[in-house]
Amino acid sequence: MKRRWNWRLWAGFLATVAAVFSYEFFSRFPVTRDFPWANLLLFVIAFVLLGQGLVRAFKRPAQYRGRIFGSIATAIALAVFGLFSYELFYVVRQVPRSAGAPQVGQKATPFKLPDQTGKTVSLTELISPNGAVLIFYRGHW
Repeated sequence: MKRRWNWRLWAGFLATVAAVFSYEFFSRFPVTRDFPWANLLLFVIAFVLLGQGLVRAFKRPAQYRGRIFGSIATAIALAVFGLFSYELFYVVRQVPRSAGAPQVGQKATPFKLPDQTGKTVSLTELISPNGAVLIFYRGHW
């Protein structure tokens, strides 16, 4: 009996690679940048496929290939997921507080910045009789 190609192992490994490299795309949108649920969903799909492929390979080795590759691919996928999670949920969140950051209620020093059209706008132009609200958003750079 000729052994079949275990496509679930390969699909699971490719889903792991897609989960890691798609973060650059998903980080462009606030809904997936603040919490990477799309990438975590891809990891879940990858682990389900890898698990099913491993079960096929070990329960029916005469019919399906992939005991060695499946074990190595799953170990690599787990390591990649661990590094991805460590980097995203621990390292990135270790940004120190800035001692020189403006406090709530503190007057801002005058500044000029380009708006969305490229025109330079100063803070004094934006202040109304009631003041101005400044929102500092740490964007994607």
